[in-house]
Amino acid sequence: MSASRSTPQTPVAINALFVGDIVTQLVFVLDTDTIAEVAAKVAEQSVGVRVARRDAPMAVYLNGAALPMSETVSGAGIQALQCLTVRYED
Repeated sequence: MSASRSTPQTPVAINALFVGDIVTQLVFVLDTDTIAEVAAKVAEQSVGVRVARRDAPMAVYLNGAALPMSETVSGAGIQALQCLTVRYED
């Protein structure tokens, strides 16, 4: 069994805005999710619905600072109900 499977996972509710959308989403992520997984969960609510799908990498920002995509939610210090911004990189 991998370490990630044996580690308890805690749901974290975040507010998220995908740039170009008009709706802020309440998205549930796990404290063990990577920032890349967070981006995918946020994009699932907006991309192809109100935001055009693009073949480009995404970036996630907390308080204006880009987060490393390999970092975890807990490692990045993301707390419940904090607002994240997700966007396609140019």
